[in-house]
Amino acid sequence: MEEDLLIGIAFIFCLKKKKKRSYWMRQTLKARGKYSATDYLKDLGIDGCLKDFIRMNSSEFEYLQNLIGAKIGKRDTTFRKSVSLTERLAVTLRFLATGSSYKSLGNVFKLSDQVISIIVPEVCEALNEVLKEYIQIPTTPQELHVANSFEEKWNFPNCLGSIDGKHVAIQKPIDSGSEYYNYKGFYSVVLLVIVDAEYNFLYVNIGCQGRISDGGVFANTKFRNKINDNSLKIPSDSSLPGRNKPVPYVFVTDDAFPLEKHLLKPFPGPQDSNSKERIFSYRLSRARRTVENAFGILSARFRVLRTTILLDPEKTTTLIMTCVLLHNFIRKTESSMIYAPSQYYDGDDIVTGTRIDGQWRLEQQQLTPLEACESLTDDGKEIRKEFAEYFSNEGFLDWASKYY
Repeated sequence: MEEDLLIGIAFIFCLKKKKKRSYWMRQTLKARGKYSATDYLKDLGIDGCLKDFIRMNSSEFEYLQNLIGAKIGKRDTTFRKSVSLTERLAVTLRFLATGSSYKSLGNVFKLSDQVISIIVPEVCEALNEVLKEYIQIPTTPQELHVANSFEEKWNFPNCLGSIDGKHVAIQKPIDSGSEYYNYKGFYSVVLLVIVDAEYNFLYVNIGCQGRISDGGVFANTKFRNKINDNSLKIPSDSSLPGRNKPVPYVFVTDDAFPLEKHLLKPFPGPQDSNSKERIFSYRLSRARRTVENAFGILSARFRVLRTTILLDPEKTTTLIMTCVLLHNFIRKTESSMIYAPSQYYDGDDIVTGTRIDGQWRLEQQQLTPLEACESLTDDGKEIRKEFAEYFSNEGFLDWASKYY
């Protein structure tokens, strides 16, 4: 009896008319075959707008296409035409440059937002793989080159780089509780970097949960572990110019990091205008402009970092790394001056030595800084004192004689 009932139900379902699909592709998306992204990019190139659209010129775009073509290229099928390599790369670069929604990008490229949501992480992963050589923890010869550049450009000897970190806003991950909820009251992952004297990223650590104290972010990095076990190959201690006492090579930081042997940060609290503490803090802050400017330009040119990123933490980490790698890549190409013209960077008043704000500082919604950390060591205090003595005497910076 039960068998007959089941057979009857199955027969009824078979008789039920299957709903006919209304369309295979939306009419608005069919225009992709008439006017492709390739044609659109060509028109932008003719009008001189391509660099603003994807942050690079056509030759650099083609170079990246050749690098990742084998990794992301798809074949046409008998049912539909695949999204071309040009379209895949262009829609990804446009997303990074603007932070526009997938639906808005779909209206430009005539692609569904579901397809774009698959393309963007895939292309980012491919770009990270082919561009990974643009960021490397320096070895000894490179570190000495970095130190020479800091002394020449920023008048700060024995400096191997500038360290800073920022919170990048994300959508609350599923079932994460307060794990990514930071001290500023939003969900985030932390982007921790080291920058050289030329505004290039030397080291990047991404993905630490926003809830973790900012001092703990640095403590858990591979870079910190390499400092602790002496595997970073930091050069031997060297005396500052005109002085006899050897001091370690250091990384300049702000109050979000501890003061210790290889990490140097400003003196706390207000200082008298002509005191050696005030002079030291100014000179250190001047050297730290490299990382401040690198962050500012990165978020100004890749505006996805200014939005709340609507991806899971793993894909967000991949996306942020792509922005950082593209920053270093573009700065070594012909588009460098278009990507970040000279007025984007901070400058100095040649008479008073005061800072002239770069264009990036005039824009709103910068990345959120890390929280202050009070950790100090005796070694760090002694090293900071030696630098302060140097800047007050042998390293005194006379702005008029420097420029005239």
